[in-house]
Amino acid sequence: MPAAAGRADDREIESLAEFDEVVAAGSLRGHRIQSVDLTGRTERLLATRSAGAVFLGCAMAEEAAAKVRAEGAMVFPPVPELPFDPYRGTLYTPDELFRGLDGAGYAATPDARAYAWFQQTRADGDIMGSMLRAVHDDAVSDALDELLAGRRVVGVMGGHAMARGTEAFAGAARLGRALAGAGFTVATGGGPGAMEAANLGAYAVRFTDAMLDEALELLGKTPSFTPSVGDWAQAAFEVRGRWPGGGPSVGVPTWFYGHEPPNAFASDIAKYFSNATREDGLLARCTAGVVFLPGAAGTVQEIFDNATPNYYESRGEPTPMVLVDRDHWTRRFPAWPLLRALAEERSMASRIALVDSVEEAPEALRRLGAATEG
Repeated sequence: MPAAAGRADDREIESLAEFDEVVAAGSLRGHRIQSVDLTGRTERLLATRSAGAVFLGCAMAEEAAAKVRAEGAMVFPPVPELPFDPYRGTLYTPDELFRGLDGAGYAATPDARAYAWFQQTRADGDIMGSMLRAVHDDAVSDALDELLAGRRVVGVMGGHAMARGTEAFAGAARLGRALAGAGFTVATGGGPGAMEAANLGAYAVRFTDAMLDEALELLGKTPSFTPSVGDWAQAAFEVRGRWPGGGPSVGVPTWFYGHEPPNAFASDIAKYFSNATREDGLLARCTAGVVFLPGAAGTVQEIFDNATPNYYESRGEPTPMVLVDRDHWTRRFPAWPLLRALAEERSMASRIALVDSVEEAPEALRRLGAATEG
């Protein structure tokens, strides 16, 4: 949370405006200055007490760096030639991850370059690489917590293979729009398929039904991110360009599945290197419940990753879980019978529901949420 927001215990400085506000008081003691370019603040650094401060990835003049070190500040310098900032203080945006898409294509974007770096450093066992990944993921988690503080977050989980142009994709988009319209912050795994559809629906909440119908038609011309991620992403940016200023939502993807690109409809993207950190963190932050659309192995894993803390109540009261498509979850991938058996005689029994269609999911979520509050 920015210092300017007025929280008394806040010690993170994530912008020049916050830096200027703090140094006006004469001391940086106890503050963490996170990925702020301070090359234009040399005089202020020389005139401000810095003992006890920590500078994380802040560019600064050597004169200023030497001075703050001499006073006892800790300085973690920027890491050159990385395709990402391990100390970043904010979440990603679609424009940032897809920067350069119009020019050299997807392979030249920060998103693709970070995935290539991840593959290389993971393969060669570079301890420096694993340390940088851990620092980055922790910074992303911190930024995600700051963004979601005080919000009612509902997760929408589902398969990446759900193609644009299908009724299933349109249904997931309508679900995202309904949830956003009910005042929830929609959070997804941030990738293609059902995840993109739910983020699209949240984006469309500020527009008419006709806008969503037209957007779905435009996207349907490029059904999948294969064979071309670039064409798939360009279609999304075309929709955003035609209807700018859509509603907010969150995507939480991972470079572990780097062949699945992030979607461009989430306003804020918490992208991780560690899939385990990403999965657990996404579900833990869905404090108002999770809707599980049809999916395969990944979605099944998410159901029981969410069910386990609900079963043990390790995060407090169980949160709502709504599974959509009775045939899918009782016959094709029979997760529902096991989930119901786990819930028997436990408080989570009143917080789970199986519905036939996405249209029923918001009401089921409301009903389970009322049980939680009661």
